[in-house]
Amino acid sequence: MRHLIRVEQGAAYVARLSDNVEDPREARLASELVAGVTRMRRWLDFVLSQLVRGDYLALDPPLRQVLRIGAYDLLERETPPHAAVSEAVATARIVSSRGGAALANGVLRTLARSMEDGTLPVPDTGKPARDIAVRYSHPTWLVRRWLARYGEAETEALLQADNARPTFALRVNALRTTTEGLGERLDALAVGWQPSAYLDDFLVVERLQPVLRAGLIEEGWCAVQDEAAGLVVRVLDPQPGETILDGAAAPGGKALYAAQRMHNTGRLVAVDLHEARTALVEQAAAARGLSIIEPVTADLRDYEAKTLFDRVLLDAPCTGLGVLAKRADLRWQRSPED
Repeated sequence: MRHLIRVEQGAAYVARLSDNVEDPREARLASELVAGVTRMRRWLDFVLSQLVRGDYLALDPPLRQVLRIGAYDLLERETPPHAAVSEAVATARIVSSRGGAALANGVLRTLARSMEDGTLPVPDTGKPARDIAVRYSHPTWLVRRWLARYGEAETEALLQADNARPTFALRVNALRTTTEGLGERLDALAVGWQPSAYLDDFLVVERLQPVLRAGLIEEGWCAVQDEAAGLVVRVLDPQPGETILDGAAAPGGKALYAAQRMHNTGRLVAVDLHEARTALVEQAAAARGLSIIEPVTADLRDYEAKTLFDRVLLDAPCTGLGVLAKRADLRWQRSPED
């Protein structure tokens, strides 16, 4: 609850739950609710605003979050109505004023009935970009831009992909183990996994918390890395013994993968502007036994190399609009000027 409020205020990130949740199941649920409610906030607010008498946005922030979580349970998680409403009412009694529990009970029961009888509110302003943006919980400016570029069908496919439950990829550290060896460790942790459809040294998992808790990443067995980032390194195709430049290296995922593909032979210069971020690359390389990575703190525009490079990788900073499924709060942090 507190974390959701701080995320909405821009004072916290979805991926960094501030509450210390020790039980793994509760931690998974908390992470899912924070990410899901943040991702679908605009749609949830639209539906709730049609059901609350008076000004929905004038409600106290804690009560508004209770309603959002309850609506998310009903609309997105398909939680049985009695369970979703009961949980919301119990929480409202704790975090809101005396009338909050009654409000939560009435609004969420009405929502459940509207879902059953097909009378769920739908956005219908006659402005396609706005209505689609509300239904798929995206900024209107972004939907308007995508409609102009891609048309309605492709835009809706993009929006659906942004709202899909994300999966996570683990890159196997071939210097420590094999794909089969990592798979066995995941099996022992009861973490479901499947081979990547694109990369033979990546495994796709739905849950990261057990992997983190078991220390597999800290011990260098694997690293969390998007398959898209891995494909970039495959396109670069670094070869053993070559000299490679990574011009915007931190936090180091692509540099580490490139060094691994080079069998830790040759030289890889990893440049980043900020010393603290360069230190992250150095620490990650050491943890994975990759000795060919040479972290350099420098502005690439002024960097004077004393050698020629066989290949150069430059993953320049961008808006991140291609990873909205994994970055639930990012859609609300970007503007047309970005």
